[in-house]
Amino acid sequence: MDAVIKQLEKQSKDEKQKVNIFKTLYMIYHFIAEVFLYSLLIIIIVAALMFALYFLDMIKNIKSGNYKQPLFGAYVIISPSMEPTIKVEDAVVIKRKNKGDLKTGDIITFLSSDSRYAGLTVTHRIVGVEKGEDGSIYYRTKGDNNNTEDSTLVKHDNVYGKVILKIPKIGYIKYVLSTAFGWILLVVIPCLGIVIYDVIKIFKSIGNKDKKQELNKFEEDEEDDEKIEVL
Repeated sequence: MDAVIKQLEKQSKDEKQKVNIFKTLYMIYHFIAEVFLYSLLIIIIVAALMFALYFLDMIKNIKSGNYKQPLFGAYVIISPSMEPTIKVEDAVVIKRKNKGDLKTGDIITFLSSDSRYAGLTVTHRIVGVEKGEDGSIYYRTKGDNNNTEDSTLVKHDNVYGKVILKIPKIGYIKYVLSTAFGWILLVVIPCLGIVIYDVIKIFKSIGNKDKKQELNKFEEDEEDDEKIEVL
């Protein structure tokens, strides 16, 4: 009887060690998965709030008959012209600004008429502000990583907004999530891993409970045998 009990205790101890190793690996995996998923959730919530404000602002402008650029916008940088301030694959969030709100040193996103970037959306820094004879405001712009200023002035009407937030390397995540493989790797697999672990933990708990009951039964039987021997 003692040999059986010792064998059961040894098996229980070995299984506990395996569970502890598995639990440690899971905790590391779970932490990484949670950080990623919570980060993704925060981005989605922020994007939803921005969209709600954008939608309300758009309705207000339509009712008033006054066309304005969208209140918020977001762009992924694909050029190194603003490095090291803003790097390739960083994302920038912009907010619409009224005339007079922008000043030298601000980073803006605008529709370029420069021969090098004509028709493209560009994010550069304001290096000067000028006023036209008709009262229009123009900005001299330059990329932090460029040797010269942009060849043409930027009219305020062509400015989408001022950069208010930079999210490093978000472009890579956007690119990966845009593919089926990336979506499976970064979203589906982590979620399945958490679910599978919880299911395994439930079965392990049930198994340990059964073995504990079996061990208690052996101990009770041994006590009964001892009592019989005493009698």
